[in-house]
Amino acid sequence: MLASIVWVLLMGFFVGQLARRLGAPPLIGMILVGIFLGPQFRNVISPEMLNAASEFRTLAVMIILMKAGLGLDRQKLAQQGSVALRLGFLPAISEAIAIAIGAMVIFNLNFFTGLLLGCVISAESPAVIVPGMLRLKSLGWGVTKGIPDAILTGSALSDVLLLLVFSLLVSLLGEGGIGKITLPGGFSLTAVQILPFQIIAQILLGVVFGYVSARLLVILLTKQNWTQNIVQDTLIAACIALFLVIFADTVPYFSGYLAAMSMGFFLIELDAPLARRLRSGFDSLWIVAEIFLFVLLGATIQLQVLGNIFLPGILILAIGLLIGRMIGWYLSTLGSNWNWREKLFLLPGNSAKATVQAAIGAIPLSQGIAGGEIILAVAALSILVTAPLGAWATLAFAPKLLEQGEVDPTKVTVTTRSLFLAAVDTSSLAKQVLTKAADLARRSNGEVIVLHVASSVSPQQSVNELREQVQKLLFDIKHEFLNTTGAIPEEIIRAAETYNVTEIVMGKRGHQPWEQVLIGSVSQAVLEASLIPVILVESEDK
Repeated sequence: MLASIVWVLLMGFFVGQLARRLGAPPLIGMILVGIFLGPQFRNVISPEMLNAASEFRTLAVMIILMKAGLGLDRQKLAQQGSVALRLGFLPAISEAIAIAIGAMVIFNLNFFTGLLLGCVISAESPAVIVPGMLRLKSLGWGVTKGIPDAILTGSALSDVLLLLVFSLLVSLLGEGGIGKITLPGGFSLTAVQILPFQIIAQILLGVVFGYVSARLLVILLTKQNWTQNIVQDTLIAACIALFLVIFADTVPYFSGYLAAMSMGFFLIELDAPLARRLRSGFDSLWIVAEIFLFVLLGATIQLQVLGNIFLPGILILAIGLLIGRMIGWYLSTLGSNWNWREKLFLLPGNSAKATVQAAIGAIPLSQGIAGGEIILAVAALSILVTAPLGAWATLAFAPKLLEQGEVDPTKVTVTTRSLFLAAVDTSSLAKQVLTKAADLARRSNGEVIVLHVASSVSPQQSVNELREQVQKLLFDIKHEFLNTTGAIPEEIIRAAETYNVTEIVMGKRGHQPWEQVLIGSVSQAVLEASLIPVILVESEDK
């Protein structure tokens, strides 16, 4: 199993990055690696790991839903009103019904078996949709109207609905009938009649458990300070979120995935600094979890079951997406402030299938339900077609269909490169400036550009000594040494703008040539003219 982990991580990472360099989503490469390493080709992955694929998948989905919750924006959701709620129900219902009707004609299935197929195929993949929407939020696409937030919330709610209906249909078709539940007082309800109450209970209790867990996390990590660093914070938060998911399997009265997502959402409201730290921690966890998720997903796809249903399966997917789901999207956004381009974006942004299909696609066949082999084949086909296509189309069409707004760094992780410009001369103050720049770079894992503006009184020997000093003080930091001539303030600002640095570090006073005028005139000129933050370092003798 350890060898399998090495194969999965190394090949999944490098082939994923190769796909990224070719302009495709990394998950395409990871799925292909899984197919290649899986039992259908090289059979490198151990049976123990394949048997534990569902557990790995559960862990990965928990991580991505925590990321989703930590990235939600309450104000944007409130601004959208009922759009997010409608996206959670109407597209899923309309797509499932459209697939059921199409399956009756194409595969000669009865309506309930067709609806079972519809529930499997209509479920949205958080593993594809969540990273895509968070990426859009970090770039600002659609954030003004809260479009990514509405899609994130809607996809979580729709999976709750579809999984409940799926379990009901499996019970109906597998046992030949739907049992009754007797209530106090002699009243009895069928599973169909109690389904709406189950949906409401799953959602409400999921939100309640998420809120309670968020409160507990704040008490443990902030008020009582049980942890000392971000790794420990993330470990405790991940364990609590995973417990919610596992506990929901044992006590199926609430949605564990919705509870995990809600916990992340409430953490933003209860303790924003803690939420920001956890966002960074779960970003790191997802780097590893993503590889396991999609490689094992590829390894469990049964290509041989596709057989002769490839073209009919594509037709079923098209009916579900282009007819059923489009009707649901139209009804969900009716009366909203979305324009037609933003509504059209739902097609690439809200249609990916992957994790749920891999988890439940084989259940009807294992239960002996007639048509189970067709359901499994179409589920595998939906993963191969919609997961890569949805991941690529989300980022490809967002700039064409959405408006770019201002990014809110409190709701998403905004990755910026730390690049410092250390402006130095050959005086003794250069060492202090370089030491300060080095300290800042080490703290932020940044880089340094050292700029020396030469003058007629700067001998070459002094410049060479400065180079040696730079190499000594910045030996463990990626840096570049620039030696130029010209007016010092103008050259500093020009270099800062050319290299797009994040901060300028310079001395408050030095020697030639600015001591020939007022002391500090260069730093004063840079402060007045630069739009980039300037950090001034004073001489130790001040």
